[in-house]
Amino acid sequence: MTAKENRNKTAVLIECAILVALSVVLSMVKVYHLPHGGSITLLSMLPVCLISIRHGLKWGVGSAFVYSVIQFVLGIIFDGVLGWGLSAGIFIAMIIFDYLIAFSVLGLAGIFRKFGFVGIMLGTALAIFLRFVSHFISGCVLWTNLDAFEFFNISFSAGQPVLYSLLYNGSYMIPEMIFTMIAAPLVFKGIDKYLKSRHTSITGQNS
Repeated sequence: MTAKENRNKTAVLIECAILVALSVVLSMVKVYHLPHGGSITLLSMLPVCLISIRHGLKWGVGSAFVYSVIQFVLGIIFDGVLGWGLSAGIFIAMIIFDYLIAFSVLGLAGIFRKFGFVGIMLGTALAIFLRFVSHFISGCVLWTNLDAFEFFNISFSAGQPVLYSLLYNGSYMIPEMIFTMIAAPLVFKGIDKYLKSRHTSITGQNS
């Protein structure tokens, strides 16, 4: 590996670290927070999605996995997940589906990036949808053995974990997806314009 390749790799690594840190900070700015985890945040998924769009799936999924581990730590600190009284099996399932998979799939946002802006938007929507699916599966597992559920003053009897998980996770993931998809074109186009102008400036200096 040449010195130039090393510098480029280091630059990408630093950029990924900054974007992951930005996602963490934005995830703590919560518009709405549910009692058993899950929040509508200030566009916290966008920076992580941007890594995959800018640098591909390898960097995207790797960075998103790091983000998932950080989110789990934050879940312990702020949501008190260790005090929920879950069995070992259900607790492990929650870690896998509510954290490791749920946030790592955001790294797939760049899967269609070669198709341009439309591909970027489709990839971002897919990544967010897959996060919802992972949370939904987790909810079905977590609430299977509970006697009753209550959500927005609506009571659910035992044996309805699928419906409850759909409503619970949809209540924050649908708004989160809508807000993210509205902001994404502005953010992605703005960054693309900046990078192109920077490239033109550098090219002009070197000519």
